Amino acid sequence: MTHRDRARGCLLGLAAGDALGAPAENLTPAEIRRRWGRLTEIERGGTDDTEYAIFAASLLVRHGHALTPADVAAAYRAEVIPRVTGPMKGAGFSELGTVQALRRGLEPPMTGLAHQHGWSDGLAMRAAPYGVFCPGDPAEAARLAEQDGLVSHSGEGVLGGRAVAAAVAAAMAGLPPEQVVQAALSVVPADSWTARATGRARDAVETGAGQDDAALVAALHEAVVVPHYPWTDLAPEAVALALAAYLAGKGDVAASVTFAVSLGRDADTIGAIAGAVAGAGQGESGIPERWAARIGPVSGACLPVVAGRHVLDVADELSALVERDDPVRADLAGEPTRGRADGPPEGL
Repeated sequence: MTHRDRARGCLLGLAAGDALGAPAENLTPAEIRRRWGRLTEIERGGTDDTEYAIFAASLLVRHGHALTPADVAAAYRAEVIPRVTGPMKGAGFSELGTVQALRRGLEPPMTGLAHQHGWSDGLAMRAAPYGVFCPGDPAEAARLAEQDGLVSHSGEGVLGGRAVAAAVAAAMAGLPPEQVVQAALSVVPADSWTARATGRARDAVETGAGQDDAALVAALHEAVVVPHYPWTDLAPEAVALALAAYLAGKGDVAASVTFAVSLGRDADTIGAIAGAVAGAGQGESGIPERWAARIGPVSGACLPVVAGRHVLDVADELSALVERDDPVRADLAGEPTRGRADGPPEGL
């Protein structure tokens, strides 16, 4: 399996999870079961998750490993803010607050601190391209995601993005799900909310092996969800639930994503993260054909700058860049047994 195949699988999986989860966003698991049983078919296009991931990939194409928060802030000012003439449709609290902070002349990291919503999953939802760019190197993937995140997030919001980027980087090297989740945990402090929630979610999946979906969903909500909080876009929660879905699905894209969106809460983001990680592991052929057929160019409803772009073209751009500048690391995707037979790839 080539780096390009895994890159295309990752971003297709992200877009499919985003689209599949969109109608279930903010619903309870019980309401999702009542409406669909198990949601398995894409009803409409995706949300800001896919558009922001495409935007993040464009930063890597321009700056590569030299990316800094100043570069990200400059891109917002040049490409995002001038086109925001009204509400940013579908954008999260953190991104809306970031635009306001940049308009006031603030610079990172204050742009991610000033709006008080730094804990959101806005970075986690768009962090997959950093893992695609750093196959087999979770630490570098996490570092690059943090450069992006310091513009819009703080604290646990940054850690959530680090964890997702690291998980994708490990999956891009062909590691099995348990090692992929361990890679995510390796780049966040052990005493962080993100690490604790992910650990509890992993334990719930292990303990609940053999349970029906409803019982496992209930166990994961009990382990991770903050029920009294009115918003569902908490990064530690979304990341933990997405990685749990990936484990429950044993890395299979369809099983991981359909279970992810059945969890409700921020279902499109949970589905997008689970789809990105599973897709990186399984490659383009691991994405159900009927899902791939429904993924078209994004509309730019939230980010007009990416209108008309397709995730497959973005994946090809990233892959060409990696194969040109770091062919040894790109080769990790073609030798998935290396991490198991000879020890983990560099960075794990």
